[in-house]
Amino acid sequence: MNKLVKIFLLIIPLPIFGQNQLLDDYISLAFKQNTVLNQKNISVEKALLSLQSAQNLYQPNIAFQGGYQTGEGGRSIGFPIGDILNPVYSTLNALTKTNNFPQINNVETNFFPRNFYDMKLVTTVPILNKDIAYNKELQVKNLVIQKVDYQLYKRELVKNIKSAYFTYLQALSLVKIFQNSLVIAEEGKKMNEKLISNGKGLPVYLYRSISEIAQIQSQIADAKKQVDASKMYFNFLINNDLNQDINASMDLTQEIIKLQKSRLLTSEKREEIDLLEKSVDLQKTRIKMNQSFYLPKLNGYLNVGSQSSNWMLNGKSSYYFLGMQIDIPIYGGKRNLIKIKESEKDLDFAQKTLENSTKQISLATEMALKNLSSSIVAFEASKKQSEAANAYQDLILKGYFEGVNTYIESIDARNQWTNSQLNYYVNQLKVILAHVHLEREKASYPL
Repeated sequence: MNKLVKIFLLIIPLPIFGQNQLLDDYISLAFKQNTVLNQKNISVEKALLSLQSAQNLYQPNIAFQGGYQTGEGGRSIGFPIGDILNPVYSTLNALTKTNNFPQINNVETNFFPRNFYDMKLVTTVPILNKDIAYNKELQVKNLVIQKVDYQLYKRELVKNIKSAYFTYLQALSLVKIFQNSLVIAEEGKKMNEKLISNGKGLPVYLYRSISEIAQIQSQIADAKKQVDASKMYFNFLINNDLNQDINASMDLTQEIIKLQKSRLLTSEKREEIDLLEKSVDLQKTRIKMNQSFYLPKLNGYLNVGSQSSNWMLNGKSSYYFLGMQIDIPIYGGKRNLIKIKESEKDLDFAQKTLENSTKQISLATEMALKNLSSSIVAFEASKKQSEAANAYQDLILKGYFEGVNTYIESIDARNQWTNSQLNYYVNQLKVILAHVHLEREKASYPL
């Protein structure tokens, strides 16, 4: 048996179930229809939009601004223009003997503008701003993280779909086992009725056979419930109608044979590790961004427009205003230094999470391999047990119909056969699910 396990493990293989067209079709359908996967895809699209927005921060920002103001009253300023010029004008009129220089009044002007407008195009452009570059880098890495997370869920979905499908096939097999057992029990009941009618049987055996039939019918009903439950879960995963029929043409026995003939599973880099590595990288970039707080920020601006009173528009009203603005941080209550320390703690946490997850995944892979090994041993043992129980039942039933063996012995033989069949299919499923789990741990299914 040890040699068998070693040989079996040596020929275990890359996604044999991934090579099954039936399952591949269901998996492809799930990739298109699964609700959670579609939500993950929306997150990827949002991350892409955030990246595009970060890239556009380099572009100038142009906006139209307009304003109109008018008012009266309030504070005012007086200018004695009349008191200053009127004596001069009077002297000039006397000298020229004319009235060419009329008297003027003093002027009082309010601070509020009257019918004043200002219409302009305001253009601002970043010239030196390191935060924009770091923000773009962060958005690029966030997009990669969202894509990896999308792939991670796809891989988990593949495992769940395969497990649900094979569980559904096993549930169908259990129904068939109980139905076959029911046929044998009903044959026994007919035999007891015939013996009693001939005066050779005992009524107690007939009652026992009736009880056995009722028990088996109850087991069939429970098995059918399991079929319905596994069907609904499988349809839920691929986002189909819960009661939609499932193609159950795959033969589990043939799948075991394919598994034994397939090649070694190839290990790929787990999405979980890739996701954590990208998170560590993102934290490093965030630290650099926070450390650059002391760098100056330089922006340029240009205003082009027109301003005047009473809506006048001419060469004198138009203007442009050009300049640059620099921002150099001097003191901010050490908030930036605290932010750097927080980022360093986040980086340390991410690195330790990566280290711990790497060890956990390595352990999980080894445990999955050992679980597959033990399930193979149990499956081979149950296979021999099933063959022996089948032969034993044939002999006992033959003897019972010939009057050599008792009815109790036939019941015992049938129970042994039923239990051995159940044990066989349960261990068969364990082997297949153990392989599915190992395939998941090695991330070997081609997405």
